[in-house]
Amino acid sequence: MAQVKIYGLRAKLTPIKGVLSDVIHACAVQALDLPIEKRFHRFFPLEAEDFVYPADRSAAYTIIEVNLMAGRSIAARKRLVRLLFAEIHAVLDIAPQDVEITLIEEPPCNWGFRGLHGDEAKLPYKVADQGQGVIHYG
Repeated sequence: MAQVKIYGLRAKLTPIKGVLSDVIHACAVQALDLPIEKRFHRFFPLEAEDFVYPADRSAAYTIIEVNLMAGRSIAARKRLVRLLFAEIHAVLDIAPQDVEITLIEEPPCNWGFRGLHGDEAKLPYKVADQGQGVIHYG
């Protein structure tokens, strides 16, 4: 399970939303083994007066927050971040300097979907791997 929020300047973010969503999702599928149909993205295009950032970033500055069920290995999380930097640069020509990524993990019991807590849901895919084999919540 992963929920993604993307923030940026409206003038820069709006025209690339579709492609950026495709890039982010492809990276999450590859790095986290998410099923291809599990895409949950929300875009927050902001006006210049609502998006304050350091002078050493360009107007393409983009913040990506990924909310995850806790438990993925450090290697998987680092793989996701590296892929995002590389693919966003390769596909959209946004420099890594202009991208900030935050991974936010919550225990499955703090998630709620389909009328259940995350730790009660039977998911057909791997959610966590802590080096002791695959853990399926539910």
